[in-house]
Amino acid sequence: MEVKIGVQHAPRELSLESKQTAEEIERTVTEALTGKTGLLSLVDERGRKVLVPTDRLAYVDIGETSAHKVGFGAV
Repeated sequence: MEVKIGVQHAPRELSLESKQTAEEIERTVTEALTGKTGLLSLVDERGRKVLVPTDRLAYVDIGETSAHKVGFGAV
């Protein structure tokens, strides 16, 4: 699952690929926003952890992983 996270006052969004389903990611984001920790914590496919303070979240975009098309037939 591809996840893009917009962070306030940051020029670029964070992008990661996760093995979690869209529902699991949505539940994690919701728990982070309503919880007391104040951190959104996600793990990417390679096991790297991404931590974002919830008060700095602008948006979280959850979408299917797109296959990278190569060659002239991809047009």
